[in-house]
Amino acid sequence: MNEAATEPEIEFLCDPALLGTIPAPDRAIRFAPDWFKRLPRELGVPDAHGLPGLTAKACLPMTDAFALGYIIPLPFEVRIMVPEDRVHIQLGWAPDAPFAPVEQHLPSQIGAPEPPFEQIMPLKFINPWRIRVPQGYSVLFSTPFSRVDLPFTCFTGFVDCDRFDTTVNLPFAWTGPAGDFHLPAGLPIAQLLPVRRDTLLKESTARASSDAELAEQAAAADRKYHEESTYARAWRVKK
Repeated sequence: MNEAATEPEIEFLCDPALLGTIPAPDRAIRFAPDWFKRLPRELGVPDAHGLPGLTAKACLPMTDAFALGYIIPLPFEVRIMVPEDRVHIQLGWAPDAPFAPVEQHLPSQIGAPEPPFEQIMPLKFINPWRIRVPQGYSVLFSTPFSRVDLPFTCFTGFVDCDRFDTTVNLPFAWTGPAGDFHLPAGLPIAQLLPVRRDTLLKESTARASSDAELAEQAAAADRKYHEESTYARAWRVKK
């Protein structure tokens, strides 16, 4: 009898001395932001088409994006002191921290101070987690999706983690205001999406729609704006 096929798995590996002492990566949905959790689903007034007015809480594409992949959390509290020039940033953390959680890059590595980096000091989160994925998989690293509440933006990266046998650090730019900030341990700092490289579409075309395609699009738009929950009932594939 053949053994049941196992599901592809992502693994997060850390120094044994760190395990249990720092927040571990987890499924992204568990880090959904408080502003999204607080939103009601309905506005309490009808929209322009007479249907119940809805908030972003009812937007399934946004909800699904919050749930995609995994989150790497900040390992422990970091203090970031940002002056008005936004360049001479100072960093701090507990003296007994086992490693520096944030480091500085050379500004010239991103072309600073040339536009658009006139007031940017490139920094990087030091990620203690090595990521292992099955052969053929890469990992997209990004700022956590739709997290406009976060005061930083990560530079997006796409890493062949099936071949890269060490940790991936997370370059970022401070996009919040000047001031003295304490980033708490567990704060989401990057969203990870494992991708099978052989599923990436490599060909594309841009063309005019046919009459049949225009009619199809118009019918879908009519359903979108005149029926309740059409996306959930007819178009969304349950994850």
